[in-house]
Amino acid sequence: MRSIDRDVLAARFSEEHALFREIHPRSEALYSEASEHLLGGVPMAWMKRWPGSFPVFAAEAHGARVVDVDGHEYVDFALGDTGAMCGHALGFVTDAIADQSTKGITTMLPSVNATWVAGELTRRFGLPVWQFAMTATDANRFVLRLARYLTKRPKVLVFDWCYHGTVDETLVTLDTAGNTIARPSNTGPAIDPALTTKVVQFNDLDALEAALTPGDVACVLAEPALTNIGIVLPDPGYHDALREITRRTGTLLVIDETHTICTGPGGYTAAHGLQPDLLTIGKPIAGGVPAAAFGLTRELAEQLQAFLDDDGVDVSGIGGTLTGNALAVAAMRATLAHALTEDDFAIAVPLAQRWAEGVGTTIARLALPWSVQRLGCRAEYWFCPPPHNGAEAAAAVDGPLDAYMHLFALNRGVLLTPFHNMALLSSSHSRADVDRHTEVFAAAVDSIAS
Repeated sequence: MRSIDRDVLAARFSEEHALFREIHPRSEALYSEASEHLLGGVPMAWMKRWPGSFPVFAAEAHGARVVDVDGHEYVDFALGDTGAMCGHALGFVTDAIADQSTKGITTMLPSVNATWVAGELTRRFGLPVWQFAMTATDANRFVLRLARYLTKRPKVLVFDWCYHGTVDETLVTLDTAGNTIARPSNTGPAIDPALTTKVVQFNDLDALEAALTPGDVACVLAEPALTNIGIVLPDPGYHDALREITRRTGTLLVIDETHTICTGPGGYTAAHGLQPDLLTIGKPIAGGVPAAAFGLTRELAEQLQAFLDDDGVDVSGIGGTLTGNALAVAAMRATLAHALTEDDFAIAVPLAQRWAEGVGTTIARLALPWSVQRLGCRAEYWFCPPPHNGAEAAAAVDGPLDAYMHLFALNRGVLLTPFHNMALLSSSHSRADVDRHTEVFAAAVDSIAS
């Protein structure tokens, strides 16, 4: 069994940093300029999470390729952290945006496209009634409010190390004593999160039942497989038990498909026959234009009618002035009509399998105690055996090794999602793209293994 030589890792990382600065002079200059007026030198803080000493500035992106301002082309396995899951600058999306922009971008009036999109979401995910949001964060925030309104219960339940956007109730974790606390780096939580949220470990049905039995939880908000702490898959039978326990305790079940749409056109819900009360989806459904949606059962929709008819609905905390704007809805229609289809997944899923097999070959060759997980067209490698819950996944994070693997790949024209060792495959990728990652991954590991 081989291991990672930490002294060699540190030395190689220093070399990769030097190479990064040498080949990205324009990005470095732009970052210096941007730092004068942009907080942190970037328009959004996460853009600093890439592994170099400054972010690479993008010039353009098409399909599964990104070109930076220094002229370097990258195979893009990040795809905007799922926002560009269909590929960049696809013609049917850009045409729809251009066409709608000449007819008005936002009017706070419904459009014909909205009806079509709602019908398509019903066909894909099974829930019969929909509303729109600007982001998946908004969609999750809205359904939590609606769940508390419908059940008259104060709390929500999420899984340890989950991620559902910048929703206060979900930026939580468990301490060593099992208490709900604010997640590390959660900026300025308004109140003690234990007042709003219960947290249990994913795949722990006993803990779930104990948390729901008191009857004070309005809803469980769950990704069907954890993705934002890395891919953590559910145990066999877990979702059947989750649905049975939530129904028996009068708790609504919300499934967040924003990342797990990688499983198929109707996400994990359609692929595995889940029966949520509500469902949220965002990121890729408008081809990169900010848009999201949430769906619900007919029964819940009828219970919400009085709320919708009330004059105070516009200040209820549900919706927003730009929500459901004509441009976003046109982009959703174009995307859902032409992308994230069975044909797309028929290309992308085998590519993800090939990506995982390529990584696994190197792991096996060096007998490293690492593993690979895959969920549909998303795949990821771990520096440990496959974790069973969020706590195990978080404990396995190896920051220096993560950073080295990402920087080594980036310097050789391969972009991975900066928060994980994860790749998202699309119908815009090719077998050659996957094989390039396999080659780069093997070279990276060989450079530091002893």
